[in-house]
Formats: sequence, structure tokens, C-alpha cells
Amino acid sequence: MNIDERLDRLTERHEALTQSIELLTLDIRENQKQLAENSQKIAENAQQISDQGRNISQLIGAMGKIVRIVEIHDQRLDNLEA
Repeated sequence: MNIDERLDRLTERHEALTQSIELLTLDIRENQKQLAENSQKIAENAQQISDQGRNISQLIGAMGKIVRIVEIHDQRLDNLEA
């Protein structure tokens, strides 16, 4: 193999590596974009879960108050029957 053939092979390899790096760079950019989108969705989901947790706590509190009111009414009915 003479020097020209070697240079041609090196040039081909260099071009192939350059193309590979360009493709990898595009993949990395796309992955970064998807990661940013997913991070935003995760933040939104975390907020929704937090809001739902507050709503559930309020609902449990309201149910507790209703249970207490029912108990008081039961006691009043028992006192009226006695």
C-alpha cells in the first residue's frame, strides 16, 4: 500500500468519524430536549400530586367533622328517646 492509498484511507476514516460525531451530537441535543420536556412534566405531576394531597387532607378533615356531627345528633336522639 503506497502513501496515497494510506492517505485516502485516513481521509475516509476521518470523514466517517466526523459523520459519527455529528450524528452523536444531534442525538445528544435531542436527548437534552426530551430530558428538559420530561423534567417539566415531572414538575407538573409533582405539583398535581401535592395539590391532590391537600385536597385529600381537606376531604378527610371534612369527613371527620361530619362524623362528629352525626355522633352529636345520635346522642341528642338517644337523649330524646330516654
